[in-house]
Amino acid sequence: MSGAQKAAVAAQKQEIRNRWLLSAPALLIILIGAAGPLLVMLLYSFMAKGDYGDVKFGQFSSEGWISVFFQRDMFDDTLGLASAHMSIIWRSIKLSAYTTVLTLLLGFPTAYFIATRPTHTREIWVFLVTIPFWTNLLIRTFAMQQIIRNEGLLNNTLIWLGVIDSPLQIIYTDTANLLGMTYVYLPLMVLPLYASIEKLDFRLVEAGYDLYANRFQVLRRIIIPLVKPGLIAGSILVFIPSLGAYVIPRVLGGGKNMMLGNLIEMQFGSGRNWPLGAAMSITLMAFVMIALIFYVRNASRSGAGHA
Repeated sequence: MSGAQKAAVAAQKQEIRNRWLLSAPALLIILIGAAGPLLVMLLYSFMAKGDYGDVKFGQFSSEGWISVFFQRDMFDDTLGLASAHMSIIWRSIKLSAYTTVLTLLLGFPTAYFIATRPTHTREIWVFLVTIPFWTNLLIRTFAMQQIIRNEGLLNNTLIWLGVIDSPLQIIYTDTANLLGMTYVYLPLMVLPLYASIEKLDFRLVEAGYDLYANRFQVLRRIIIPLVKPGLIAGSILVFIPSLGAYVIPRVLGGGKNMMLGNLIEMQFGSGRNWPLGAAMSITLMAFVMIALIFYVRNASRSGAGHA
């Protein structure tokens, strides 16, 4: 190797070292602020439960992880399925999936409408979609509560129109959770879909009509495949926060319709079982990771298909 080549290699190594040194503060902040709490939760999940809501340091135990899906019989100490936990986990996944589908059904026409408006008016429509983000999540949830409660706007309107004779029991049900999450997370579906539809070459749509395709065929075979990245991104952006929702089920669902986020909070609070709460937190993160892996794989396939 000549002297010039050695100098080039040394300069490249020095540049790499400088990049690492410049990135070190950011990496340290990420490690402390993001990985640190997760590591604490992971350690807590393998410790024995304390007597007053803490953990017994140095005492290894897998009871927290076992209790996520199983419960011990109080008489013979045998393991059985934790039906209450499984019910809450299933409710969380089910309502998150329903919320994703409902926001998609509402968000796709909305995004398509905005993307097909004149260029000088699109910004106004996008601005209107983002207005709810100006308000705190708790305020928006209480606003929905005032609409769907027994003496709320919805029931009073239906009674005034003569559609029903007595108020519908919507508040403190799974339906209330579903409506609340759909209302809160709908903009997270509209915006990615709008970004994809705006880039759509509508000459392809016209070509579909020229080839005698009906509207449904154009939607299914042209529009949806081309906007699939935005559809997947919007679904992930809705599904993940819905899965870990805490405020909405607490306000609209009541104590009878808890979701996974409420169950985790209860273990760190009144339940005084930190290892179980930590194990449930890691379990929730695992569900999120599965959803993200699904998104990345589908996005990669979609990108390869378009390429």
